[in-house]
Amino acid sequence: MKTGYKAPGKSYRQGISVLQVADMFSTEEKAVSWFEFWNWPTGDLSCMRCGSEDAYRVKSGKPMPYRCRKCRKYFSLKTGTVMEDSKLPLRVWGWAIYLELTNLKGVSSMKLHRDLGISQSAAWFVLHRIREAFSQVGPQVFSGPVEVDETYVGGLERNKHAHKKANLGRGPVGKTAVVGMKDRATNRVVARVVPNTSADTLQGFVEEHRVPNAPVYTDGSTAYDGLPNRQAVRHSVGEYVSGKAHVNGVESFWSMLKRAHKGVYHRLSPKHLQRYVDEFCGRQNIRELDTLAQMQHVVAGMMGKRLMYCDLTAGTRGHAT
Repeated sequence: MKTGYKAPGKSYRQGISVLQVADMFSTEEKAVSWFEFWNWPTGDLSCMRCGSEDAYRVKSGKPMPYRCRKCRKYFSLKTGTVMEDSKLPLRVWGWAIYLELTNLKGVSSMKLHRDLGISQSAAWFVLHRIREAFSQVGPQVFSGPVEVDETYVGGLERNKHAHKKANLGRGPVGKTAVVGMKDRATNRVVARVVPNTSADTLQGFVEEHRVPNAPVYTDGSTAYDGLPNRQAVRHSVGEYVSGKAHVNGVESFWSMLKRAHKGVYHRLSPKHLQRYVDEFCGRQNIRELDTLAQMQHVVAGMMGKRLMYCDLTAGTRGHAT
């Protein structure tokens, strides 16, 4: 069985215009064909539940468009993905993926709500499920050389209401620590929200994500003291490059994350911060791909993952944009 969607020609390879996307998702039928193509590029259906290739299209489309002969269950293109149980049309999902990927600093839920004509809470939920598609399964290990640095995300204490201030003195008070690593050979990055910046935490992160004894460059933080094959630059005395030692690459990644924080989202709660970090790592790691390949990457990343609205909102009164 062949899908109705055809792979684009060379004109699509470097990017996709808004008019081209409008044509790709002009109807729900076209959107279905687009998702079918990227899920089943050979045209042969496979079960979204058990993976069996003994599946067929249900003529009536009820209760779901497809059925598996092996597990005897019905399924849809949303089954077994972060889109499962979503009532939004696939054309809305296609547009959301495109808009989130082509805005370099991301898109807020308020803007997506206006652009797609859905509620702000639905847009917020859609964006978090797209971010979930970027989450990595299993650790990334880099051969190096690698740059490692930590940063802090959160609002300034002086801008907070008095009852929300931590009043713990100087330093990154009330902010959330994030440690990141960039591999110079591939330009890939990995980052993690951490509870503290102790030596055990930061060095454990380094050893988890580099091959043993790979060259590592850090700043002058004493938390990295004792790391094998480490070179450091001392920012405290105005040293930012010393031979091959610098952390400019990973700091460039931090700058993009913080521009998104300040310019688009305005508030990133500690509860959801890892998901934003995962997305920006993922966007960095696929930046060399053309737009269609990036969209395909997101669709593939949606498989086998689930994110419930009740889990997102548990213990919170509201949510960030």
